[in-house]
Amino acid sequence: MNEQQIALVKDTVPVLRESGVALTSHFYQRMLTHNPELKNIFNQVHQQKGRQQRALANAVLAYAEHIDDPSALNAVVERIAHKHTSLGIRPEQYAIVGKHLLASIKEVLGEAASQELIDAWAIAYQQLADLFIQVESQLYQTAINDHQGWTGWRPFKIAKKVQESDEITSFYLTPCDQGTLPHYHPGQYISVRVFIPDTDLYQPRQYSLSIASNNEYLRISVKKQPALDKYPEGVVSNLLHEEYTEGSIIDVSTPYGDFFWDSDSTHPTVLLSGGVGITPMMAIADAINAANDTQKVYFIHSARSSNVHAFKTFTDNLPSPQFSVSYFYDNKTIADSDVQQGPLTLEDVLPSDYHNADFYVCGPEGFMQNYLPKLRQLGIDESRIHAEAFGSGGVE
Repeated sequence: MNEQQIALVKDTVPVLRESGVALTSHFYQRMLTHNPELKNIFNQVHQQKGRQQRALANAVLAYAEHIDDPSALNAVVERIAHKHTSLGIRPEQYAIVGKHLLASIKEVLGEAASQELIDAWAIAYQQLADLFIQVESQLYQTAINDHQGWTGWRPFKIAKKVQESDEITSFYLTPCDQGTLPHYHPGQYISVRVFIPDTDLYQPRQYSLSIASNNEYLRISVKKQPALDKYPEGVVSNLLHEEYTEGSIIDVSTPYGDFFWDSDSTHPTVLLSGGVGITPMMAIADAINAANDTQKVYFIHSARSSNVHAFKTFTDNLPSPQFSVSYFYDNKTIADSDVQQGPLTLEDVLPSDYHNADFYVCGPEGFMQNYLPKLRQLGIDESRIHAEAFGSGGVE
């Protein structure tokens, strides 16, 4: 891009701050009307809630702000690319997105959208699309060549279904073709795709793998999402809980995700989770335990009560003194003798050398908004904080 084009894109930053969601809402409505097959890729619940529109608006704004140095967004691009590859996004689909994004800019901005501005955004978008295509191509190749993965969807059978708490159920998945299971890093997720009869659509969701990589099965542990405010209950999670039984078939992606345990680190490890955010921590703890590593691990978990606390038997039996396990309940009872009354207080459970530890943090949005700033206030270096937020019971 030349300097004039960069300046034109930057000139749209105030408009994007003010009307970004209006633009992306128009974009999604336009694209999904012209290309209804893409509804099988996009989370329709997030569409209804406006979540996807807000996320895209923030991403477009960040790109415009950094158009003169896109490398500043490398970490964001990497995270989004992992999500895209888990959904099987193809290079040709970027042309569809670009067509409707440029048309939306023109239609929403009206007379303010000069041809020069549209041309500048066309170049900017293609630059970003090429970057995503390149990163995703590398991820696809690595998955196949190094991790025994595949592209697209592969049918898996639910070999076993186990209730872990009042809200969370584990699904043990084995490939229908009886082929090799993929290798993955503890903390990563898979996409699963199920058919929704009421909408005549397939819907994908991302769920963390809740056990370390092995040769027998994949395991996801899904929270049954209740209805909240004016929004209906979680469509896919409720379908899995209520309709899918042992022997049922679901489509599964290769594991992806940029949130995972660094097995080369020699620093103490802090696993900090809230609610269903315990699921990737299970895989990490399982991997560390299996590796017979000597590094110290602090497993800190917060839940509303014992009824919704999954995997407590497993974490209770992690070997001491290597693993130090702490629990916090919002609603503690007399029977919860080994549990502290919530809310979780970091200063009470962190090791004295916490500045040297690697932190892995996972939980719902409110949990993350609460504890990530607290870690930074404690002076934890940003490079030592690894975080993944959950939404609607799955990876966000």
